[in-house]
Amino acid sequence: MDEKISQIKTFYEAAFRKFDPAKTVPEIDVCFYPYIGINHTIRVRDGVVFVRLAELCDAMPESGHRALAEILVAKLLRKKVPALARETYSRFVKQTEIRERAVENKRNFGRKIVTAARGEFFDLDEIFEKLNAVYFRKSLPKPVLSWSARKTYRILGHHDGTHETIVVSRSLDDRSVPEYVVEYIVYHEMLHIFHPTVHHNGRRSIHTPEFRRSERRFADYEKAERWIEQNIKHIKRRAKKTNGQS
Repeated sequence: MDEKISQIKTFYEAAFRKFDPAKTVPEIDVCFYPYIGINHTIRVRDGVVFVRLAELCDAMPESGHRALAEILVAKLLRKKVPALARETYSRFVKQTEIRERAVENKRNFGRKIVTAARGEFFDLDEIFEKLNAVYFRKSLPKPVLSWSARKTYRILGHHDGTHETIVVSRSLDDRSVPEYVVEYIVYHEMLHIFHPTVHHNGRRSIHTPEFRRSERRFADYEKAERWIEQNIKHIKRRAKKTNGQS
């Protein structure tokens, strides 16, 4: 995987040289991340560019990763996305196998089956009430809060507006997980209630600029993001072991 990440990193370096040749290529950190569905992010933090790619695309061919690199870097630099890059990437994500994997992820995690808000180490109801008071002036309607039925690693949290539920991965109900990490995941899902999905020109925008600004208001935002980045592999191993996967 390290060799693959290193290769993918070169695609982003090439994209920066293409779209901003006058500037030095920044330090780039690339990793696969357990997003729900086919989502990717690119952010700049302290001069470092962090690229997070959906694990669903771990088997994407080199041409797809090159195209995605151009798409993400172009958007970051507010440049026009090349049509060829968009077409190349689109061909991959429209494949039946990829779509089916995305649907399976959502079905396994986002289904209406709920367990309980009180876990072994953390109580989601208490966390919601605390966050609602601190960040939302107690204005958010309370959804059903639940830990996922199984330990998961691809999806750490999910808000279902249709069924008014917030489900958090049972992988985080563990003594080794800092409370601020669980709070951050719940806070992120609460933002989906506070900032509803925006539809513009036929496109759905979930993580709007307003959403991202609100996300950074979380007191331990940087620390929580860093902890997840550093521990996601451990969470994955533990979940697979618990669920009897190899």
